[in-house]
Amino acid sequence: MRANTLERKKATYKILPADAGLLKQRMLSWANRFSILLFLDSNSYASPYGGYECLLAAGAARVMDNAGDEPFGSLLQEHRERPDWMFGHICYDYKNTLEPGLRSHHEKRHGWQELQFFVPQTVCTISRDLSLLTIESFDEPGAVYNSIVEATLPDAAPLPTVQFTPFMEREQYLATVDKLRTHIKDGDCYEINFCSGGEARVDELDTLATFNRLNALSPAPFAAYYRQGNNYMMSASPERYIKKEGNKLICQPIKGTARRQADATQDETARTALQNDVKERAENVMIVDLVRNDLARSCEVGSVQVDELFGIYSFPQVHQMISTVSGRLRHDQTFADALRTTFPMGSMTGAPKYKVMQLTEAYEPVRRELFSGTVGYISPNGDMDLNVIIRSLFYNAADSYLSYSTGGAITYDSVPEKEWDEMRLKAWALERIFAG
Repeated sequence: MRANTLERKKATYKILPADAGLLKQRMLSWANRFSILLFLDSNSYASPYGGYECLLAAGAARVMDNAGDEPFGSLLQEHRERPDWMFGHICYDYKNTLEPGLRSHHEKRHGWQELQFFVPQTVCTISRDLSLLTIESFDEPGAVYNSIVEATLPDAAPLPTVQFTPFMEREQYLATVDKLRTHIKDGDCYEINFCSGGEARVDELDTLATFNRLNALSPAPFAAYYRQGNNYMMSASPERYIKKEGNKLICQPIKGTARRQADATQDETARTALQNDVKERAENVMIVDLVRNDLARSCEVGSVQVDELFGIYSFPQVHQMISTVSGRLRHDQTFADALRTTFPMGSMTGAPKYKVMQLTEAYEPVRRELFSGTVGYISPNGDMDLNVIIRSLFYNAADSYLSYSTGGAITYDSVPEKEWDEMRLKAWALERIFAG
């Protein structure tokens, strides 16, 4: 294992901001040869919490999975013994490890490990101001740099036309929302994130071209292209799950969606309507309260606060209502504790969390797997930044299986037809890249 005996080498190269887009394409083209890679792109989205414009982790020097009795214990042990970059994912189904009373009964269709992180052979970052490319590698950084800048960009071949088969037809979806409203009326829960989606068989899908198309049409601050062997994820996620910076934890749950309008006046009207929508604000504040409670389990007493409530942020297809919650991690707690006390994220479960995860298993038509889980990184100093996996496509090359899932929060005030329309709006943003 070369990475066990060699030190990671580092070099920084000046770049022109105007060249950053092309450089990202060359980085991806170079990295796509590796059987394990993760590319994270902020798409120059302005945020006070942003760290890098993009990060690329290519090749695996070491791999950690969910072995061991302590949740996230393998990650923590690896990081303590050999502090280094770690990139990877946590599937939604890891909830069963965190809460032994929970189960996932639907079949696995993609085969992702429930938890897997890797120490990359090479890490590349582009700075927030698009002026610097930094390469940290167990290989020679100069050789990596030359390979990247000389990488051949593939021809922009058209994507196949794909017809997705829905997991649930409209009438079944509407009926299920009504059943969930009955659970809420009976006091079983007061908000539940309910998801469905679609699937298709596609031979030899060009996953990198698919991601590039998705990222061009729906640029998002937590976009990701991820490969683990035959499994691929192409994500246009707008949502942060959790960030750790020093002893500060930041969560930014999304609850509240409105369709963008082509006319500027109508678009501003839609934005204002979302800002003032009583139902959307109620959904958002319920999840904010849940996140506050989750953070309080690992943060200093009195340190958890709501930095922003009901913020409205605009993306190419939708306006979103996003709140920001933060707290100070206790001195006796680690990044593993922060993950253990907050996963799965409240925006993709509901409240109370344990009960709605039981209901999700009972009423959703398929296993979530990586959807509504997370990908991201842990840095050598123990900081981390992880997204929420939504607005994403998943492809298993071995089975030619392509799928996606979308959904939204159900409350007692939910109108089933409007919930269907919101779910389909999110699905359309994914399906349209294959419309021919």
